[in-house]
Amino acid sequence: MVRVPVAALRTMTNRLRPATSRTHPARRGARPLPALELAARPHPWLRALGLTAVVLVGAWLGLLIVGNVRAPVGPMNTTMALRPSLTGGTKINVSPLGALTLDSHVAPVRLDVNVDQLDALRAQALVDHPERISGLQDEVARDVEHGTLDLAVRSCVAVVAGATALGLAVYRTPRRSLAAGGLALALLAASGASAYATWNPKSILEPKFSGLLTSAPAVVGNARSIVTELDVYQKELARLVTNVTKLYDVTSTLPAYQPDPSTIRVLHVSDIHLNPASWKIIASLVDQYKVNVIVDSGDTMDHGTAAENGFLDPVRDLGAPYVWVRGNHDSRTTQRYLERMKNVHVLDDGRAQTVAGLRFAGIGDPQFTPDRSVVPGGDAAERLAGDRLASALRDQRAAGTPVDVAIAHEPSAARETDGVVPLVLCGHLHHEGDEMLPYGTRLRMEGSTGGSGLRALERAYPAPIEASILYFDRHSHRLQAWDAIKLGGLGEATAEVSRHLSDENRPRTTPSPGTSSPASPASSAPSP
Repeated sequence: MVRVPVAALRTMTNRLRPATSRTHPARRGARPLPALELAARPHPWLRALGLTAVVLVGAWLGLLIVGNVRAPVGPMNTTMALRPSLTGGTKINVSPLGALTLDSHVAPVRLDVNVDQLDALRAQALVDHPERISGLQDEVARDVEHGTLDLAVRSCVAVVAGATALGLAVYRTPRRSLAAGGLALALLAASGASAYATWNPKSILEPKFSGLLTSAPAVVGNARSIVTELDVYQKELARLVTNVTKLYDVTSTLPAYQPDPSTIRVLHVSDIHLNPASWKIIASLVDQYKVNVIVDSGDTMDHGTAAENGFLDPVRDLGAPYVWVRGNHDSRTTQRYLERMKNVHVLDDGRAQTVAGLRFAGIGDPQFTPDRSVVPGGDAAERLAGDRLASALRDQRAAGTPVDVAIAHEPSAARETDGVVPLVLCGHLHHEGDEMLPYGTRLRMEGSTGGSGLRALERAYPAPIEASILYFDRHSHRLQAWDAIKLGGLGEATAEVSRHLSDENRPRTTPSPGTSSPASPASSAPSP
């Protein structure tokens, strides 16, 4: 018998085993390798939120950097651009004169047009060849159309390039960056569709001016000339364009307003609340707009005490008749003091007077809230006063002397006159507003011409000073248009004027004698 050592037998056995068995960790007693775990992926909505942020920021950067288009518009060189906005619209900047804002559309983008400079050669060509003025409107329309088309193409390229570049920098993958560019293009297309669907050609009839352009409505003319003398108005606008250079040189001495004999101009003020600065503003508006009559819808005082009566003395020197009704901060003492002034017409209990060609009727506020010893009557007392005013208006109409304008302090009282007067004026709420009541009466609510008085110091932001110029036809005594004027409050130096046309005075499709027929009633009427 041959004996083999145990060590040699183990060596031979190992050589005869497959190679894989020698290295298998389970058979060698080694620990198994840990299972590989995939990294946790972010939640889908977080990824979507991040992609949205990349798209919006990239598109905005693209528009800001390369989204501008320089385009000639008539004799002017302009820069057009799209900018993100919550309300949309169009803003035309005419530096240093100010800006013109139009509520042209509702979309998350706003069209900005900056008037960079006047091309002296093209402007001089218009001056040397006046016959070209007749075609200036069509030329401007073509220039704007071409500039808008170029802007649309450049904006598409800008948003795609901006979102794609930012996506590549953030994600470092071509697929995600291209997705960001595609979403940016889709967003711009959706914004364009929204602007097209909500396009408002009538916005050009009601522009909002700021800066020195607040004088533009007075420079161009009143609403009657816009409607009945459209061709003359267009020529005047074209002539104004040729004088832009002079306007730049004399911005502090803009042309004065030329009063139209067929228009009665009424200055509506309210809620002065003992602000002495209001008298200078009122006197300036009377002089600038050649106002025929001033209407104050109450709250001229704050506490109505006899000691405050001296505040009313500047009324004598405003240069126009003063029609006044009592507010809830005006006392009977205040009313008697004003009744003694020769140029003041105090209206109460529905009493009517004809002033500057218009017939006014009004009623004082039935409540005097500074008097803490009297319990306020609330809205019930205001509605009762409104009923008394409406009854007086019916009596006037039955007597053959219909009232043109009714006046009350509180809107709740003013609304009771619906159907018995064309126009009713009020205040009290310290903000401007316009409302067509169910039976055809227009309610015009004025803001605070005193900027809320000392109450302005209690707010985080100062209240604006507001007033309105109302334009009436001298023959029909109907409201034609109004300019809503808003000045910055304490510590601010801003000014805005918004021109509004009454519904019955908007341009019609049927041309008047001597005027060209517009393509549509709203889009063809020019604006300053």
